[in-house]
Amino acid sequence: MPALCRDCLRMLEDGPCPCGGRVVRHAELFSLSLAHVDCDAFYASVEKRDRPELASRPVIVGGATRGVVAAACYVARMAGVRSAMPMFKARRLCPDAEVIAPDFRKYTAVARDIRARMLKLTPLVEVLSIDEAALDLSGTAALHGAPPAVVLARFATEVEREVGITVSVGLARNRLLAKLAAGRDKPRGFSVLGTEAADYLAPQPVRLLPGIGPAGAARLAAIGITTLGQLQMLDARTARARLGEEGPALVARARGEDARAVQPGREAKSISAETTFEHDLAGREELEATLWRLCEKVARRLRENDLAAAGVTLKLRSASFATRTRAVRLATPTRLPERLFDAARRLLSPAVDGTAYRLIGIGADPLAPAAEADPPDLADPSLPRRVAAQRAVDALRGKFGEQAVMRGRGLPRGRAS
Repeated sequence: MPALCRDCLRMLEDGPCPCGGRVVRHAELFSLSLAHVDCDAFYASVEKRDRPELASRPVIVGGATRGVVAAACYVARMAGVRSAMPMFKARRLCPDAEVIAPDFRKYTAVARDIRARMLKLTPLVEVLSIDEAALDLSGTAALHGAPPAVVLARFATEVEREVGITVSVGLARNRLLAKLAAGRDKPRGFSVLGTEAADYLAPQPVRLLPGIGPAGAARLAAIGITTLGQLQMLDARTARARLGEEGPALVARARGEDARAVQPGREAKSISAETTFEHDLAGREELEATLWRLCEKVARRLRENDLAAAGVTLKLRSASFATRTRAVRLATPTRLPERLFDAARRLLSPAVDGTAYRLIGIGADPLAPAAEADPPDLADPSLPRRVAAQRAVDALRGKFGEQAVMRGRGLPRGRAS
């Protein structure tokens, strides 16, 4: 059976590799070209890279006591810590963990480095999130002098050696199976799913399928379906009758079918930021102070991604976990934090009614090209000066750090003069 040593990149026919390295074997290993690359515990891995003394310790990246886990290293995961888990629960499960506040600017820089390396493999790269992407390496064997499996193994080794974090690779005949394969053998995984995919999926729980969450699994369980094999056996008519119009598509995915192509350059649909308070807040001044800092963060992400906000969405979650969202379209797109803040503050005003909130968030949605941002406006003659001032602020922060320049409303209470 065709095999590849992931460490020395030797292609094998049988037996172990003379170098004693990790060997992956699969009948279709050298003919498949659709891949999914997923960074292993991305935020936590970057932090461990920068603080080698934490290499063997549990690390959790996330907010303070009332925040949520953004990432947990595999040591912390062994204690039961998971992404999106409330921080108080994570601390209870893993009291010895090193908790680190997220540094998204640093993570973005690492992600861009990895993305640039992917684009050297193929132009067909679809970024799915900051730490994962789909790649189509069809027709690249002549360019690289090796089949996609070898190219991907070399890529994973280079990222680990030169970037300092690890990735897991899934190789398959379509995007769905590549994603599932990438999750089979983490961390530092390299897994292949070929024609045996339907048999592999059959005994798996329905939750394995992306898009089926706890609520979806509960609805399927209510009609006696708990495994993907049970879904695979439904014909189109039965699937539609029992599961609705989306039933046949769900059955196809349970069989490992996926016709989606990799779409390079896919644009983000929204850019947002939110925070969970240490203590519930109800006062306008406190809520607006946090809202301003989130608007600065979203504005920075817009500029970093060459995008602008054509609309603003406000998200509030009360102490009783009820969520309120409000949205407004802007007269013209913007990348200025003060324009985002003005719109968000108007959305916030009617919600300041005595309700105590545990979370506030702001989103830019829909998005627009950067070229459309903040055009000259006769009704606002100061706009060009504010755009120029923001560029100067960005330059100073890029050189001296985020704290180099702060607006008065962004200062912690008691510091502003």
